[in-house]
Amino acid sequence: MNRLSKVRVGWSSKFAYSIGLIATDGCLSKDGRHVDFTSKDEELVLKFRKCLGVKNKIGVKFRGNDNFRKTKCFRVQLGDVNFYEFLVKIGLKPAKSKTLEKLMVPKQYFRDFLRGCIDGDGNINIFSHPESKHPQLRVRLYSASLKFLHWMKEEICQNTDIVTGWIEGKRSTRVYKLCFAKEDSIKLLKFIYYNKMECCLSRKYKTARMFLV
Repeated sequence: MNRLSKVRVGWSSKFAYSIGLIATDGCLSKDGRHVDFTSKDEELVLKFRKCLGVKNKIGVKFRGNDNFRKTKCFRVQLGDVNFYEFLVKIGLKPAKSKTLEKLMVPKQYFRDFLRGCIDGDGNINIFSHPESKHPQLRVRLYSASLKFLHWMKEEICQNTDIVTGWIEGKRSTRVYKLCFAKEDSIKLLKFIYYNKMECCLSRKYKTARMFLV
């Protein structure tokens, strides 16, 4: 590791999880040096910092405008040229939200990367069927980049026995979502929450846990 680097660059389950967080809720500055991660979940920012082995100060910011209630968010920023250049090399870039595409993630760490993406900008939702009232499950991943979601769907199908899944959204909304129905959502949860997995957002794991038996 370069003596000026703060992050030890090297693939592991924790490292892949942090890359998933950056791909969804992270931001690369145009200065070629700084990486920013912001979330309303303080736990997620703490785990992001822990996974990368850094102790940078966690700040607070508020999202929203005068017409809506502002949301308190937690933020950590890293200044590390080597790490920044690595992120660019695997496919990340500044102003990535609408242009993100395929990322170079090793197959053996894809499930950790995917879990980071879902923790960063996805949800695990349980609701009642409007007619049968039976509990339904949906796992969704959100992105402003349609190409990124198509790539994620393809990778999920290649790494699991899931063969369906669909993408919803319109250009006018600026946000698309990759969705999975109940049976495939269960398969997906079992894939990302494997035995001895190291990092996850507690509240989402709590929801998923009932389907992992």
